[in-house]
Amino acid sequence: MKISERMEFATKAPPLTCSADTSVFAAVQQMADKNYGSVVVTDADGRVEGMMTERDIFRRLIAQSRDPKTTSVSEIMTRDVRTAKAEDELFDWLRIMSNERFRRLPVVDNDGRLISVMSQGDFVAYTWPQVLDQAGEMVKAKLAPAFNPLTVLAAILGYTLLLVGAIVLLT
Repeated sequence: MKISERMEFATKAPPLTCSADTSVFAAVQQMADKNYGSVVVTDADGRVEGMMTERDIFRRLIAQSRDPKTTSVSEIMTRDVRTAKAEDELFDWLRIMSNERFRRLPVVDNDGRLISVMSQGDFVAYTWPQVLDQAGEMVKAKLAPAFNPLTVLAAILGYTLLLVGAIVLLT
């Protein structure tokens, strides 16, 4: 399944963005107003430069006793942000996000401009039915040649004949 095929991709509100020189205080006010856990830092063309998450605020601002009004977002943001394309496979990114321990994934167009931000929650909340369906299809594909109906019927008939033969011999 592709990221673009998720209902959440099409229905998500636009991502919260700011420039690198925005004060942490101003960015946090926007995050609080919209109830967002992160803000994507973009350049004037909308290309991703970084991301500031609640974790960045705790570790790089509060834990270091920095002033949010004089500290710019660029000073505490995560710079090497992984980005995906809308046509990327959702399950691949879900695995990568889990293994690399990050929760938010900016989705960009072919020019690197921000389109959306998907969270692990967006991927997981409704994917369990699809995961189970996909697992069922994989099991069917792997086991179908070995368990076609004629083979199963022949195995049951053979087992029955062996049991009947054993009973006859023992009596």
